[in-house]
Amino acid sequence: MSAVPGVIVALDGLDPRAAKKLAFSLMPERCRLKVGSELFLHAGPDIIRELRRIGYDVFLDLKFHDIPNTVAAAVRAACALDVQMCTVHAAGGAAMLEAARDAAAGRLAVLAVTVLTSLDDADLMALGQPSARTQVEVLANLAAQCGLCGVVCSPREAEVVRARQGAGLQIVTPGIRRDAARGDQKRTATPHEAARAGADWLVVGRPVTEAAHPPRALEELCDELAQLA
Repeated sequence: MSAVPGVIVALDGLDPRAAKKLAFSLMPERCRLKVGSELFLHAGPDIIRELRRIGYDVFLDLKFHDIPNTVAAAVRAACALDVQMCTVHAAGGAAMLEAARDAAAGRLAVLAVTVLTSLDDADLMALGQPSARTQVEVLANLAAQCGLCGVVCSPREAEVVRARQGAGLQIVTPGIRRDAARGDQKRTATPHEAARAGADWLVVGRPVTEAAHPPRALEELCDELAQLA
């Protein structure tokens, strides 16, 4: 392995005040920050503007999934907020993905969410879908065909996506855990495992945000990843 994956710290579960406090304690040079639905609904676009003023690149993870025109409008709104990444659900289909791509016009990276890390094969079977691995492969291929910048998948499928898609598709992996604690996520891996599988970005939440000293936890993670280069 040569490229060291970047780290995205997820602000999920934090209120706006706690999110800003954490942002000031970390360093934009070490990580990007992810704003999901909960924080965005609490704080609105102002939290994005504040994080950008501090100097962070921002991953807006609202997982747009609607008719093509609506998703295109949402992506344009994300561009206006000057975020660097946003998500759409790959299951929205080719027309929706292409609309998102065209709306972004290269101003941000549109990432297609494949299969949520909270689902396992049994959950997918209950929905009439194939295994997580097969579904991720299908949706990653669709995202690539539609010209999206990358996909979001669990670390367990990153290796097969990388093998099928090569270096042309960014792979963002949530579900990163330093120990056995999985929380509400089922398809997880350690930072080392995700990096070896070919991830470009590791989304890390609680291992940093709930650490006794978040800046130290982030520094240790970045140092660990650097040793894999």
